[in-house]
Amino acid sequence: MDFSQQPRPTEPGILQFMEICDSFYPPDAVSASIEQQRQWYDALCGRFDRPLPDGMRTQDDVVIGRIPVRRYQPRTIRTSTCLLYLHGGGFVVGSLDSHHAICAEIADHAGAELVSVDYRLAPEHRWPAQTDDCYGVLKSLLAAGRTVVLMGDSAGGNLAAGLAVRAKSEGFSGITGQVLIYPALGGDLVSGSYEEMANAPGLTTADVGYYRSVLKAPAGDPVAEPLTASSFTGLPPAFITVAHFDPLRDDGRNYAARLAEAGVEVWFREEPQMVHAWLRARHMSDGARAGFRAICEAASRFAGSN
Repeated sequence: MDFSQQPRPTEPGILQFMEICDSFYPPDAVSASIEQQRQWYDALCGRFDRPLPDGMRTQDDVVIGRIPVRRYQPRTIRTSTCLLYLHGGGFVVGSLDSHHAICAEIADHAGAELVSVDYRLAPEHRWPAQTDDCYGVLKSLLAAGRTVVLMGDSAGGNLAAGLAVRAKSEGFSGITGQVLIYPALGGDLVSGSYEEMANAPGLTTADVGYYRSVLKAPAGDPVAEPLTASSFTGLPPAFITVAHFDPLRDDGRNYAARLAEAGVEVWFREEPQMVHAWLRARHMSDGARAGFRAICEAASRFAGSN
């Protein structure tokens, strides 16, 4: 795809990252079959795979009899609070393996156990299968007496924010914070960054529309589209980070503003040189490295392990 007429980053590390991504995952990937998309995505994730931190232990498990999870336990655990991580991938691609090293590094930095959820994917499973799976894992942790930090990137950021809304509406407590990484939160697809960054590298506005059409979540439902909530009062404190070159940028901006207006403690960070999915560039881009450190520090703060 020719991005010469579109705003684009200039940081060398992120430009190299974009080139690698395009070589594994074509910019028009959403026009391919679901099976092909998943094959491309798995290969891309494998390209950025990393050895796990020293002493990291992982265990695959099943929660409430049907939901696969992976538990990460760093060598040193400094808090009893659990990090609940929900992976990105447009609700269509992604797995426990796709974010394996990312989850391990967050857990290691925070000194906290992390649980990653292998929620069901669309189109085989439409909404609300994804939020129901994640909510089931959240409730099992809370029922065991654990406090929880919700975390997720992109589609996973949507799920994390939706769980906070859902838990509040059903009277659950015990969520100490939410870390939302370039989240999709239900913006209008026609204004702000959806227009300005419509053809951004890594994710286009048309791609966002495609993922919504596959998921088939009801418009205006505050769990599916947290920006449409009637009240933001009483939601957990939040750390929200967005990429400047991303159509989803203003979803995070606007959500941070609405949380702050409702009196919710919120930290907002915009990465000026980043594109969507920059988490994978954390070991090759200065901007991504700094942004990832901020995410890990937010997780540590909410988990009480600083």
